[in-house]
Amino acid sequence: MSTLTIRSLAELEQHVGQELGVSEYFTITQEQINRFAEATLDHQWIHTDAERARTESPFGGTIAHGYLTVSLLPYLWAQIVTIENLKMQVNYEIESLRFNQAVTVDSAVRLRTKLLSVKNLRGIAKAQIDVTLEIEGQKKPAYTGVVTFLYHFAE
Repeated sequence: MSTLTIRSLAELEQHVGQELGVSEYFTITQEQINRFAEATLDHQWIHTDAERARTESPFGGTIAHGYLTVSLLPYLWAQIVTIENLKMQVNYEIESLRFNQAVTVDSAVRLRTKLLSVKNLRGIAKAQIDVTLEIEGQKKPAYTGVVTFLYHFAE
């Protein structure tokens, strides 16, 4: 898989309205779910108690935290687009994020992106990206939404 390389605000603007790409699939394991629970202090049984989730959960097993799946955005985004010539990048906003379907343990997910808009804020690029986290083998995505990054290009 090749990533799209963007080196300037002008190059970024050329991709408005286009699908930027799709990441590789990434499998979410129980170990990762447990580590996320430790980091966030969210130990709800639906995530961490495999035996109880197997017998009591409507999903037939544990599920990833919704915010764990959102936290994968930077990792998966970096597989799609490389932004070079930057002084700084800032995660600015997430809007219209909707969790559509739970991600069960050992499911593989991937990110699909489309550049919705780019605004020039006195040399800072404000990029709005439509994101969809797809689950391998499922028609319904884990989530959809719009994320906004601020790119401070060096030139």
